[in-house]
Amino acid sequence: MINIYDSANKLEQDLRQTQEYLDLTAAMAKLKAEPEAYDCFKRVQDAQKNLQAKQMQGDLSDEDVDKIKALAEEAQGYDSLSDLMQKEQALNAVFEEINKIIFKPVSELYNF
Repeated sequence: MINIYDSANKLEQDLRQTQEYLDLTAAMAKLKAEPEAYDCFKRVQDAQKNLQAKQMQGDLSDEDVDKIKALAEEAQGYDSLSDLMQKEQALNAVFEEINKIIFKPVSELYNF
């Protein structure tokens, strides 16, 4: 019988060798080499986590939305951060394709 977790672990290892992942790794290294840009990145990450938590609690205010918008505008001022976001999008496209493949049996099951 197949151990699906072995397949998942192999997929994880293979993912680390994709060009998209390697590009993201290089973009992160470049970002970390720029302290101001990396600080902005960390603030954006924290703000996104807080925003998601507040959304789940139904406690999202206009001030919270304005804060994340302001941080997003600041982030656009850093080329290394913009590059990282583009690399994340490319890797996310790979994840979406993998997700379609993984869920194909379920999709086929429900779509007669």
